[in-house]
Amino acid sequence: MSVLVDRKNLQNKPPICIQSLKTPPSKIGTPKRKKKNKRIKLRRTCVSMSSIVQLDNENNNNNRYSNTNSRESLHRNFCAETSQSNSFIRHLYQPMRSTDSESSASTTRLPKLPSKCSTPTPSLTSQSSRTIDGTPRSSVGCRLPVTLPANLQPGAHERRRKLPILAAIKPENEKSERDRFIRANFNYNPFFIYKFPADAEALERFGKPSDKYMNIAIMIMENAMNKYGSYELFEEQTGGKILERSSIMALIQRYLKREELEREIIVNLSEDLLSRGSMTRSKGKPMLNVRVINLREYWVEGLLRHEIGTHYLRSYNNKYQEWYNWKIRKDLGMKPANPTEEGLASLHSVLLRKDPCLWRICLLYYVAYKSAFLSLKELFHDLGQYVSDPIARWDYCMRAKRGQTDTSQAGGFCKDQVYLEGALQILKNRKMIDFHLLVQMGKIDWEDIRKVDLLANLDETKVPCFMQDLPAYHKYLDKICESNGLTEEVLDSV
Repeated sequence: MSVLVDRKNLQNKPPICIQSLKTPPSKIGTPKRKKKNKRIKLRRTCVSMSSIVQLDNENNNNNRYSNTNSRESLHRNFCAETSQSNSFIRHLYQPMRSTDSESSASTTRLPKLPSKCSTPTPSLTSQSSRTIDGTPRSSVGCRLPVTLPANLQPGAHERRRKLPILAAIKPENEKSERDRFIRANFNYNPFFIYKFPADAEALERFGKPSDKYMNIAIMIMENAMNKYGSYELFEEQTGGKILERSSIMALIQRYLKREELEREIIVNLSEDLLSRGSMTRSKGKPMLNVRVINLREYWVEGLLRHEIGTHYLRSYNNKYQEWYNWKIRKDLGMKPANPTEEGLASLHSVLLRKDPCLWRICLLYYVAYKSAFLSLKELFHDLGQYVSDPIARWDYCMRAKRGQTDTSQAGGFCKDQVYLEGALQILKNRKMIDFHLLVQMGKIDWEDIRKVDLLANLDETKVPCFMQDLPAYHKYLDKICESNGLTEEVLDSV
């Protein structure tokens, strides 16, 4: 019997999906219980409404023929899509061959700095680090994440939040990428992701390396290698035993009591810091953050002189000065606090040691410079000539490459060069600097002391205990120069 249907009503109707059982026609009316280990295959066929309606009895055969053709075309399309999908999957899991050669360049010949060397903006558009669907791929063929996991995604109220530069460039997946780097036998360039990425302008500002003091840094490291044999032996002989958390807290409390600051500063012992220590603020109060991993006995005192005796007290004294307002500071033509700030703190870190070697800040200077030309993998192998421990090497490379997304690219975070630069400038001019004023006048460069000393307010300022005796303090500075081979001839070239 023919069924007449209006053609206009069929034109705009969507296709329907008919699900049919692949069973004999005689068993359709009597459903039976399925047996175990037997599956009923389902076949899905998408057809249009017009293909299942007979328009008239005369066109039955034609319609049947058209339905057959539509099924065959659908089958061909499905096979083509399946083969394309299979080829995509095979390509997706096919490892890429690494063509990177390991870097073993000597330190005697330094690469020439380009006219404009800046940290490249994190980019995922490189064809060599992407799969065909745009997913980043590492040099060993691993698919890499491009977003944070769900538990680390920032909330709606946090998406416009801006962090200080050192907090913004800390990767959220640093531990997982370190483990993958070790599993890959140090032949892998990590891919870092950030919860609140730093601005490109800030990264560019700290992405310009300098080779001005490179020869001095290499000289100090070579002298230390000849004396101790390796960086690990240097740590054991000059740092003492590794302390536990309770011992670290006891030393910190004793130092704070000596400086009469036990009620002013909050202490935070952490295992997740990239540096050994830092000063931040929590709910308006200053907070001392200390990394408790591999912290040695004789280095705790130097860490506290660095963070509290220098950074905190200079910041505390700065509140009483006219240049506390940045507009007034600009009107007075004052220089930035760095590199004097970090240079003075670095000298205070080694001030009272038996061997006040500046090996660590020279390593930071060297790694920051090399990161501008090498990938993280190449930088790691290059640093092996000075540091044998892979975990210690990772920490130095991580500091230099933080802020980058794709560490296979050249470029780095070169702020760590200010430690050696500031220390050398202070040692060169140590006989003409008034160190009490340098601390009491707050966040100033040593060259600005004479410029604004008449405007300074010194009534309620503080000076750390280890700087009270200035003649003894100058002897400690002379010992630092002697231990590191910094003769007057070398310092004149600074």
